[in-house]
Amino acid sequence: MLYRFFLRPVMFLLSAEKAHSLAMKLFSIGLSFPLISSLIKSNYRSNKRNPRQLMGLNFPNPVGLAAGFDKDGKYFKELQHLGFGFLELGTVTPRPQEGNPKPRLFRLKKDRAIINRMGFNNGGVVALKNKLQKKGDFPLIIGGNIGKNKDTPNENAVEDYLYCMQELHEVVDYFTVNMSSPNTPNLRELQDKEPLRKILKTLLEYNNSTAQPKPILLKIAPDLSDGQLHDIAEIVNELGLDGIIATNTTISRDNLKTNESEVSSIGNGGLSGTPLTLRSREVVKIMRSLLGKGVVIIGVGGIMSGNDAAKMLEAGADLVQIYSGLIYKGPGLVREILREIID
Repeated sequence: MLYRFFLRPVMFLLSAEKAHSLAMKLFSIGLSFPLISSLIKSNYRSNKRNPRQLMGLNFPNPVGLAAGFDKDGKYFKELQHLGFGFLELGTVTPRPQEGNPKPRLFRLKKDRAIINRMGFNNGGVVALKNKLQKKGDFPLIIGGNIGKNKDTPNENAVEDYLYCMQELHEVVDYFTVNMSSPNTPNLRELQDKEPLRKILKTLLEYNNSTAQPKPILLKIAPDLSDGQLHDIAEIVNELGLDGIIATNTTISRDNLKTNESEVSSIGNGGLSGTPLTLRSREVVKIMRSLLGKGVVIIGVGGIMSGNDAAKMLEAGADLVQIYSGLIYKGPGLVREILREIID
């Protein structure tokens, strides 16, 4: 109630990127005061655990934070107090990069949606590694979402992904390979059958050579054709990949309530939130039918309520992740989802 009727209207007066930065800083400061910290923990942490054991990892509960929310791991210690079972940090690239010019993050309030063209803005993989080396005995599962630098040609992309994996291998619990963002030029071409097989095979060979191999998942786009989904499923099964994350943001602008001229003025970018709910669920259902029960599926995209999360799990997801729902529904969404899927 506090978020919906007071905090959200205030934050929505600011640009989306400024609001996100301010909200996280205030959240971090608030946790430094014992009374506020106690209120946050009592309001947002749920006593409903619903643990899951998947990929050799013990997830305290099946609700995770999607990549993009805390790219550089600045707030992972604070975010644990919102009740998540796991956090996915990144996307990080080998070298720091600015990302695309601002403004690059936009709200479509009528659609409860977000358009972003951030462009993998991050401080680089080494900076994230240094933060995670100080995490100590952290109670949640942490995933590392890895990508390539914008100026790395696609034919050399495998080197970027491998470098990121090597740097983070000792400090994360699983990896997500991100080739599905629409905001890095030509990145989605890497989802084609041959480049995808080459990159994943290289990463798997390195991973399997380490003392403690980590689960590897592939994040896929919602805009893939049925034929492309079949190709991906074939490669996942052939290589023995641990799982997939479905889905990233969409380039579609179909059936939006927001005025067409407003949407056009925003320009390119990936769309997330309510317009993605049905398509993400559909992709999860298709991939579950193609992959069988042995491959983990994390469902993400348009999970704006507890009911959305429950339907995503019913469609075949083992775990769910949220991002846009946090912006529109507030931090109580994690607790709402846990109540829905357990009760």
